This record gives sequence, C-alpha cells and structure tokens, in this order.
Amino acid sequence: MTAIQVENVSISLGLGARSKPILDRVTFSVEKGESFGLVGESGSGKSTILRCVARLLNAWDGNIAINGRNVRDTPSHEYCRAVQMVFQDPYGSLHPRQSIRTALQEPLRIQRVDMHQERMEQALIDVGLNPDFLQRYPHELSGGQRQRVAIARALILEPSVLLLDEPTSALDVSVQAEVLNLLSELRVRKGLTYLFVSHDLAVVDHMCERLAVMQHGRIVEIMDRTVLATGEASDPYARELIRSSVEYDQAV
Repeated sequence: MTAIQVENVSISLGLGARSKPILDRVTFSVEKGESFGLVGESGSGKSTILRCVARLLNAWDGNIAINGRNVRDTPSHEYCRAVQMVFQDPYGSLHPRQSIRTALQEPLRIQRVDMHQERMEQALIDVGLNPDFLQRYPHELSGGQRQRVAIARALILEPSVLLLDEPTSALDVSVQAEVLNLLSELRVRKGLTYLFVSHDLAVVDHMCERLAVMQHGRIVEIMDRTVLATGEASDPYARELIRSSVEYDQAV
C-alpha cells in the first residue's frame, strides 16, 4: 500500500518571463512502513517538498496524497491525526515558556483526545524519557532531550506518517546516533512511514531503504540505498554527490 504519493508537484515564483521554478514536476511514492530519503545540496528543494506534504506551503500545482487521500481534500483534524512533522531545531520548535506538559497536552486538547496524563507519560517513555520531564521546560533539557520531546509530541496523536526535516543536524555528533537509533526503533515498533530529509548521505544510508536525489528543484534519480555503497548512480550529479560525501567522511 502506498502511504505517500507525490505527483508532478511544481512551484514557481514570479510571473511570465521572470517566473523561476522552485520545484519542477517532483514525483515519487513511499510505501507503507518504508523510510524514504530526500537528499541534495542546499536549495535543491528537498525541504520545500517536505513542507508541501506537511501543508505548510499551499501554492503548488500537482497532487499529494496520504494513504490514498488527497491532502487538499482532507479535513485538518484528520490530516493531523495521520501526519506529523519533526523539525530540524528542537529548541526552536518548542515554546521556551511552556512546560513539556503543555507542549504534549496541546495536540491532545485540540484533537479532543482523552486520557491526557496516561498518553503524555507513555509518549515520554516511548522516546526514552522519564514522565517527570512533564514538569520541565525546554531550557532545562539538553539538545538530545529536546528532540526526544519533539518526537514524543509528533507521535502522541499516533500518526502513521512522520515527516523528518534534518532531525539530527542541530545535535552534537555524540547524540545524533542515539536519536537516529530511536527513530529506527520507533518506526519498526509502531509501523510508521518516514519521509526523511537530510544533507548527510551517511544518515540516509542508516535510516532509509530508498532515496531521491534532488537538484534545482527536480528529482534527478531515485535509487536503492545500496547504490550509496557502490557509487553506481545513473545521473552524473548523483554520482558526484555520493563521491563528495564519501571523500568528506574519509577526511573527517
């Protein structure tokens, strides 16, 4: 079953001869339970397409469907129960003056879900945090703990699809592996589908079965992650991206 279907999604800025394509007929699909990566250099359009799927951008042409239903035809409360997003900056995505209790309780209140205390405590346990964290504030947490809270908030409504925008790039290297392993474990345990944006091919290799390489708002190649090991991509830009990533990792 297809969980995410993106067909010919395009965005242009400007009018007439001055029109500039930001996304150019982007098309891909993600099967239920799969983790699919979007990679490419800065400005390639990978985060933009993620925001289209997340309904944070609306001025696009084409079609996006979640679990077979067009996102534009899906009521907000149903969409939010099916799809949630984890952002790059865990501190910026949490209100500094709101406790973790408030951060986790807000989506439950908006969606009129009952058993708040039990759900909040279980959400924290699921991401490896003690329920006592409900009383804390974001500034009292480490970067890794804040991102775990952000993941708990995204999962508290029990969505089937999680959108991940560079979820570990703002974390210390020592913490990145812990969060990535947590996300991998949660996907298996909860049967989640991931759309994972990253500039780090090593992270995508660890997290995703397949990936799409983007350049100038277009997908130039969709490949299995095994190609990252061989470097035998069909598109010249994709081959160069893989080669550069390997050389950087070796230098580090």
